[in-house]
Order: sequence, then structure tokens, then C-alpha cells
Amino acid sequence: MVFWIIILAMAVLVVLWLFAAMRRAQGLPIGDAADFDVQVYRDQLAEVERDVTRGVLPAEDAARMRTEISRRILSTDHAAPTEPTTTSTGPQRVIMAILAVVLVGGSVWLYTIIGAPGYGDMALEDRKRFAEELRENRPGQEEALANVPAFAPAEITPEFSALMQQLRETVANRPDDLQGHRLLAQNEARMGNFTAAADAQQDVLRLMGDTTRAEDITDYAELLILATNGYVSPEAEAALRAALVEDDQEGRARYYIGLMMVQTGRPDIAFRIWDTLLRRGPDNASWIPPIKEQIMTVAALAGVNYTMPAIGAGAGAGPSLEDIEAASEMTAEERMEMIGGMVDGLSNRLATEGGPPQDWARLITSLAIMGNPDQALAVFNNAMSVFGDDPGARDIIVAAGSQAGVAEE
Repeated sequence: MVFWIIILAMAVLVVLWLFAAMRRAQGLPIGDAADFDVQVYRDQLAEVERDVTRGVLPAEDAARMRTEISRRILSTDHAAPTEPTTTSTGPQRVIMAILAVVLVGGSVWLYTIIGAPGYGDMALEDRKRFAEELRENRPGQEEALANVPAFAPAEITPEFSALMQQLRETVANRPDDLQGHRLLAQNEARMGNFTAAADAQQDVLRLMGDTTRAEDITDYAELLILATNGYVSPEAEAALRAALVEDDQEGRARYYIGLMMVQTGRPDIAFRIWDTLLRRGPDNASWIPPIKEQIMTVAALAGVNYTMPAIGAGAGAGPSLEDIEAASEMTAEERMEMIGGMVDGLSNRLATEGGPPQDWARLITSLAIMGNPDQALAVFNNAMSVFGDDPGARDIIVAAGSQAGVAEE
């Protein structure tokens, strides 16, 4: 708020300064210009007399110059009005009003386009360092839970309440019952008791051991996050990254890592993660709706003029989380070089081994973004030939071609 007050105050001061200058000019009488011209001509007459006295100007030339200068003085005297007049104030006021709107309104509009409202004045490296400190020093799960209202049981039937009590007692007496812990985690979550559900899911992970799947670990991380009303604690982040070790393309885990990046001051990384998930799809994935609700705001914070892509149109396995985080620290040249290498690898694989339509779509859009529309068109035509008998695949390819500007109408 302080920033906007300062900006508006500066704009108003500039407008007032310009208004004052225009009013001063408006108040000057038109006759002043004629008086100035007469004074110039009189100075010229005096200069002629000095030249004659010094002997540098012949008498005949001096007489002609006196006559011409005198004629100009008489002409100026006749042209000047007898009463000083001022310019009309009407047009000046209109100009002042337009100028005020352009300077104040235009400044605010321009900042909303190329600026980052809500951000303090801080260099990029300082922002990254501050975000890293914020991430390292953020509250843990227990501290976050202390600030969350105590769990209030939802209204349930007496029968269900009795079944839940029986389930809790059974699991307590049978600590190695995997299915019992799964049921307990699911039902505690349905009741909104996410902390108890997370504890039960942690036992599920313990009992599964080496057979643990990425989705099971993500379930645990998600319950930790739900328990803190959407806050991604260090414990939840550790679980998410463990899930990504098992499956780097696990959609929910990548979504929540993006959310953590937003919460710790790195919307640029969050935007890349979420944009990749949108382009990969599918459109019925659980993480797509929350991304669609938030990504435009995150894109603005990241300084990206963003257009929502077609869900799943540029899809296939996206870059790894490590690639995305590494790219955020690169220069523009290094980032383009990395993207170029990834595109070349994808192109070679599709040319030699083939691949799903999502990979072809991703190659088409990537080539267009890199400024290679001819190659994008060639790949588009090739993909249309490969998937000529598959309407669903053709729709994916056409959507990518339209986004890249190479699809035939």
C-alpha cells in the first residue's frame, strides 16, 4: 500500500508541476512578443551606429540598414495589439485534464503490465537468497499445527461413530495390520481428522517397507498439508521429494512442491512446474483444477505474460523437478541451450523410436517457442501422417499445432 501511495504522490506532483508551467505560459500577454522584437531591432540600430563610428561600415550601407530596421520596427508596432490579451483557457484546461489522466492512469496501468505489484524493491539475487532463507527457517509441522484450530468432529451417525471407535481399538491392538491402518487413514481423512489420518498413513508406509509406491508417500504428504490448512511444512516437503524419487512424474507431489515454492517466495519455479503439469494433463487429474485457479496469479508474480494452454496438448513426460529448479538459476543463454538439448533429444527419439501423440505435441510447441516454425510445421505434418487413423491423437496434434501457429485451417 505504501508503494502505491508513493507512486501516486509522485505522479500527482509531476502533473501539478506541468499545470503550473502551463498556467504561467497561459498568463503571458501576447504583446510581450512584439515588445521583444522591437527591442531586438533597436539593438541592431545601435550596432549599426557603432560600426559606422569604427569605420567598418560605409555610410551608404548604414543608411540602407537604418531604413530597413526602421521599417521593421514600424511594422511590428502596427501588428501589436493596443491591449494585452491572453490565450483562451478552455483548450488549456482540456489539455491539463487529458495530461493528468494519461500520467496518473497510464503510469498505474503500465506498472501492472511490466511490474510486479506486491513485491518490495529487491534485486533478483537478493530475492533468491531471501527465499532460500525463508524456506530453510519456515515453521515445522508441529509448530504449524499449533496455529491451526483443534479438530472438531463432523456430525456423524452414532453407528459410524461406534464403527470408528472399534476400528481405532482394533488397529491399536494389531499394530502390524496393514489393511487396518489403510482403512483407519481413509476414514480419519473422511472425517476431517487429517492429523490422525497422517499418523495412520505413516504406519502404512512403515509396514509396506520396500514395496512403498510414490502415490502412498504422496498420500502421507497430502495429509500433512491438509492438517495445516494447506501449508507445506519441511516434513511434508521431505515426503514429497521421497515420492518423486520413486516417480519423478507423480502429479500430486509436483503440484505440492510448486505450492511450497509459492509459499517460500519462488513463484518462478512454481510456475514452470505447474505449467508443465497443465500441458501434460490429463484434464481429469486431481491437481489440474487447483492449478488452473492459481496459475495466472503465480505467472504474474513470476513476471510471465501467460496464456492458459490446452490441458494435455503439449504433453508427455515433462522435465524433472531437478531440471526445473536448475533452470531457474541459469542465465537466459544457458536456459535456451538446455532446452535446445532436450528438444534435440526428444526429436531424435521420436524419429527413431516413435512415441505417444503427447510427445509429438510437446515437440511441436517447443520448436515454435524456440523460433523454428518451419521445423514445427514439418513435425506437425509428420505427426498427422503417423496418427492419421486415430481421431483422439489427431486432436492432440491439431491442438498443439494451433498453439504453435502451424496447424492448417
